[in-house]
Amino acid sequence: NFCIIAHIDHGKSTLADRLLDVTGSVTEREKQDQLLDSMDLERERGITIKSHAIQMEYVYEGETYVLNLIDTPGHVDFTIEVERSLRVLDGAILVLCAVGGVQSQSITVDQQMKRYNVPGIAFVNKCDRSGANPDRVVEQLKEKLGHNAVAMQLPIGLEADFEGVIDLISMQAVYFEGDKGETVRHAEIPAEHMPAVQAAREHLIDQASMFSDDLTEAVLEEKKVSQDLIVAAVRRGVIERQLTPVYMGSAYKNKGIQPLLDAVTQFLPCPLDIANEALDMNNSEQPIVLSNDNDKPLVALAFKLEDGPYGQLTYIRVYQGSLTKGDTIVNVRTGKKVKVGRVIRMHADQMEDIDAIRAGYIGALFGIECASGDSFVAPGLSLTMTSMYVPEPVISLAIFPKDNKSETSLAKALGRFTKEDPTFKVSVNPETGDKRISGSFASLAGIPPGTNAASS
Repeated sequence: NFCIIAHIDHGKSTLADRLLDVTGSVTEREKQDQLLDSMDLERERGITIKSHAIQMEYVYEGETYVLNLIDTPGHVDFTIEVERSLRVLDGAILVLCAVGGVQSQSITVDQQMKRYNVPGIAFVNKCDRSGANPDRVVEQLKEKLGHNAVAMQLPIGLEADFEGVIDLISMQAVYFEGDKGETVRHAEIPAEHMPAVQAAREHLIDQASMFSDDLTEAVLEEKKVSQDLIVAAVRRGVIERQLTPVYMGSAYKNKGIQPLLDAVTQFLPCPLDIANEALDMNNSEQPIVLSNDNDKPLVALAFKLEDGPYGQLTYIRVYQGSLTKGDTIVNVRTGKKVKVGRVIRMHADQMEDIDAIRAGYIGALFGIECASGDSFVAPGLSLTMTSMYVPEPVISLAIFPKDNKSETSLAKALGRFTKEDPTFKVSVNPETGDKRISGSFASLAGIPPGTNAASS
């Protein structure tokens, strides 16, 4: 389970589209319809507003990996979407522009990763742009974000001459050919790059050896260092959040995507690698470590709500047990029992009915009354997941119904907004008695002063 996070315009959605292409998870029609940025406003503005969940399958070295990806917005106004995505995910790809490097929102999303202890790998995008300098971006990762950033690749050419990358683990040059870079060709490393490659590989092995006694022993005894030793050491460093592998490429030109997907399967943790904890409502002092086991009693977290044409859609992450159609589950906050109706697997804005959501997976439910951040458990349990961090509101507006008939509609609308958006707050001005809504800019977008919010 991982997401793509970055500063705005660093290429998150383009990268997500390319990942879907490489895994064969999207049809030609879906490509034309812009599967991920499906809202009219997103297409009009050319930005991501809502986070979108999608499931992919990727075959690496004969093993099939199920990848649950969430593409997140980059604009600061929609940062709550990143916040709640990172709350339920196990890993992340931090995308950085080879020209712009670390920007303000890069710092914000990095802080959010730290808040939830989410391990990550970095991808330096846009290496084909004029002024691209991946080495400078790696240094910024160290200096500005405090990462132990280690290049896993070196570029072959830059800007208009960007052809491919040199893999420092396999010690091969990787070229991306064809109209869309879909053909991956491995070749010997060009002789002129060997001095830089040898130095970079020594640095990689030196950093990776901090997380593996076997690798350290092989280096000290001057034995041949195998790829498996390096991969195991780097994986451990990533999961411990002590090492950030850096990959390079151009999402637009479809260069560097396949090695990045390989890195996701090699280095980012699966649910079994992460210790998730819940609090016992009867003894909140001692956290309970959850088991990623389908046969254990259910513990799940509703992390996002959407009001769609068929009613409320509740995005949910199952941490323990299995959430099956027809089950009776309990909302820990309200104590109410709920029967599970439709169980959904999300494919961006498209839905597929399934029988169950297993431990470690992300899915969605229809017809469940809850608020964002509610925990659901099997009857008899009193466990609750910790809530996500919600920033303080940055803007407030007075709001009132156009007439008395609209009072009920307004109350319903405000109640729905409050459930959907954790940043949205409703209060009463003690001096004037007017209703006041507060939240992020995004949560109040499109509600100018004087608007009849009931109809909005």
